[in-house]
Parts: sequence; structure tokens; C-alpha cells
Amino acid sequence: MDKTIFLDRDGVINIDSPQYIKKESEFEFIPGSPEAIALLTKHGYNVIVITNQSMIGRNMISRKVLDAIFKKMQNGVQKTGGRIKGVFFCPHTPEDNCTCRKPEPGLIFKACKKYSLDLEHSCMVGDSVKDIECALNAGCKKTILVQTGNGIKAQQQLLQKQIIPDYIASDLYDAAQWLIS
Repeated sequence: MDKTIFLDRDGVINIDSPQYIKKESEFEFIPGSPEAIALLTKHGYNVIVITNQSMIGRNMISRKVLDAIFKKMQNGVQKTGGRIKGVFFCPHTPEDNCTCRKPEPGLIFKACKKYSLDLEHSCMVGDSVKDIECALNAGCKKTILVQTGNGIKAQQQLLQKQIIPDYIASDLYDAAQWLIS
């Protein structure tokens, strides 16, 4: 039985910015997030990053720069003993109406197909309504909202929509501890 955790990137793993993360130097881990991924890795979870990156569709950065940012993230996680099995991103803008932009479940389905993952043993951790809705649309077993990034605001919006995550965590490390307990 493979256990899988899908993680949003901005606001969950790294500090988010309203101006987007457009270069490697702007990517900064939220304290404890690399260690959280290491903890999940140690406990046998497949860790997969699922992220909307409309900067590509908006021509704000190149694919090469985005790949360098992902590489910095993966290297930082590896230094703590963690492993990110895969990174799946949507390059489209909201106006493109694609099936891979969260809250649509396309990225999760793509990861499941590539790695033969079972959604019955999966969890999505995010800081936005889109993340939680994506998990529900895909059929993930559990959802966790972190209060980092946009999480506090998302908590209110989810309540209004009568969507209740399985757990509300202060950050990714808290989420990881809850999952493995």
C-alpha cells in the first residue's frame, strides 16, 4: 500500500508572494517545511508537489527559471533527508479553462497515472480553497489546510462553502505530525 501526500507549493512549502516567486533567490522555505517532508519520506509517503504556476502562461518567467526554482526546492528538501517524488504544475492562466489548473483535478490524475498511485491512501495539503477543492474533486482520502500562506483566509471561505478539511494545521510540520500519528 503506497501512501501519497500531494502538497501545494507556494504558502505550504515556501513563503508565498503576491508578486509571485519569479527567480531562485525569491524562493524561501517556510520554517520546518523541509523537515516535514523528510518526516513524511521517513514514514513511507510518496511526496508529490501539485502547483498552479500561471507565471508561465503570463510570460512572466521561462520554463527554465521555473525548473531552477523547483530544483532549489528539491535540493533543500534532500538536505534534510526528504524526497519529492515528482512535481506537477499547471502553466495556464485562469482564463485558459484547462483541466490541470486547481481546483480541477488534472494534475493529481496525471501524477496517479505516472506513478500508479492509489487515491484511497492519499492526502492533499494546501493553503487555499482551490487546493482543498482539487483534492475533493480528485477523490483524495484526506484534506489538510495549513494556516501558512493564505490558509487563515481560506479557512473562512471554506466554512462559507460548508467544506471542512479533515485537519487544520498551523504549518506543514504540524500536518506531517498529524498524518503519521
